[in-house]
Amino acid sequence: MKLGDGVEQSIHCVGMLAGLSDSGVLSAAALAEFHGVSVSYLLKHLQALSGAGILDTVPGPKGGYRLARKPEEITLLDIVLAAEGPAPAFRCAEIRQRGPNPLEGRYFAKPCGINAAMLAAERVYRAELAKTTIADVLTDLRQTDTDGGIAARGCAFLELHERKTRN
Repeated sequence: MKLGDGVEQSIHCVGMLAGLSDSGVLSAAALAEFHGVSVSYLLKHLQALSGAGILDTVPGPKGGYRLARKPEEITLLDIVLAAEGPAPAFRCAEIRQRGPNPLEGRYFAKPCGINAAMLAAERVYRAELAKTTIADVLTDLRQTDTDGGIAARGCAFLELHERKTRN
């Protein structure tokens, strides 16, 4: 299974936004700059995250994005579904019913075994993503960032780019 680049970008952006102060926001341009990605591509995913209730959008020249929920309430599955959509990764097109000399429909009364196996695997995959929150990811990062370099980089960037709102 291959997920689009937007999934990685979305997860990293949600993680970065978790570091904002209560009244802080970050612009899409700042998020794109920090991650070295295209603003226009990232905007599409930030809008999807907003539409899914993961991010709040603050309009205006000093506006930007912030988390709509606590990091403990945002799962990796929430983010993947916002970025990729809810459709299963595997979509059976019933090609077993195509080609020369097609068989009668009675041969296809049961779902395709391949489709059933792929959907079962997807259920397990989604269940694992649903167990992992952004808070879990950040805790793991803190435990593996032994010299604090990753945290220092993020904090320094937030210090320069965080915008304070009155909301």
